[in-house]
Amino acid sequence: MATDLDGTALRADGTVSPRTAAAFAKVEESGAVLIFVTGRPPRWMGGVAGAVRHRGLAICANGALIYDLHTERIVESHLIDVDVLAEVVAQLRANVSDLAFSVEYEGGFAHESDFRLGGLDRKGIGVVRIDRDALTDRPCAKLLALHPDMNADELHATVHDLVGHLVTATHSSHGGLVEMSAQGVTKATALATLAGRHEVRPAEVIAFGDMPNDLPMLSWAGTSYAVANAHPDVLAAVDHVTASNDEDGVAQVLERLYR
Repeated sequence: MATDLDGTALRADGTVSPRTAAAFAKVEESGAVLIFVTGRPPRWMGGVAGAVRHRGLAICANGALIYDLHTERIVESHLIDVDVLAEVVAQLRANVSDLAFSVEYEGGFAHESDFRLGGLDRKGIGVVRIDRDALTDRPCAKLLALHPDMNADELHATVHDLVGHLVTATHSSHGGLVEMSAQGVTKATALATLAGRHEVRPAEVIAFGDMPNDLPMLSWAGTSYAVANAHPDVLAAVDHVTASNDEDGVAQVLERLYR
């Protein structure tokens, strides 16, 4: 069983409800493999790890990082190399005005001064401000581009057209924020690798999601669910729709499947 976190298994306040934590425990008690598949970086996983008693693995940064919840360590990474990173940023700066960038590293987060930080990053955990010239100095798990006026769907289409041959772009935001991973790296590629190691076939996998960055995973899995609050593209692509994240929609399905 594989599930996205924010907007899917987590409540709107970012917490794991007691009902959902109990449902996750039922999955593991049944002998099934439970994998969290998220756009979150490992540095945002502490609360989730605690709620599930530090069990299992998490696919983080849209497939770029595999994180061991027990040891709280990154065990595998697929990074954007420096040359590609520099070319992508140069192409986007040359063709899209007013973009601001940030980068998610294996061990922290750096942002340009005009990149508007989200709630968790405003708390400053592993977050530093960086000069433009230093942005592309080291490989990163994710490159993020923020536009003050474009919506996420519009910006994603633009980024894909400009640099889709260099990186894999997606989004999980209602604002003008696009996330880029190394070419070919998605939630689906990472999940397929972990499933193969456990000798689990795609047809045996149940996946839950809510945003476009979940679409590769939902398409790969044998059975796909969206929560009711999902992006329209996700609602149109899945096999089933459950209740919203704030109504514990994932837990409702798991309770039926893992009695």
